[in-house]
Amino acid sequence: MELLFEMAGWAGAVAMLGGYMAVSMGWLQAGTTFQTVNLFGSCAFIINGTLHGAWPSVVTNVAWFLISAVALLRMRSKLRTAEPARIPTAAQVSPSLAPDTAAQVIVAAARPAAGCA
Repeated sequence: MELLFEMAGWAGAVAMLGGYMAVSMGWLQAGTTFQTVNLFGSCAFIINGTLHGAWPSVVTNVAWFLISAVALLRMRSKLRTAEPARIPTAAQVSPSLAPDTAAQVIVAAARPAAGCA
């Protein structure tokens, strides 16, 4: 069981350092993926720190977990209230590759009659 806790600690380290590096290098935007990685990493460090009695690390990672959890909840609520789903109009629907079998109507613009004098 101790090996499992050690593996959790190393997995947390890889997750948090990898996420930080990805955002710092511009490979990843600081969004939901980054916050999820931080959430996972902090949970892993909390498990590992508790096993080793490293209480300053546990407290720091509980704070890290709470920050990530609140950030994810705020992002989720912004997505829900941002904009209601719209039903696409005919102009927004992508064209099908199937042949068009719908009847088409051609409307000619009214032209003034040319006078012959």
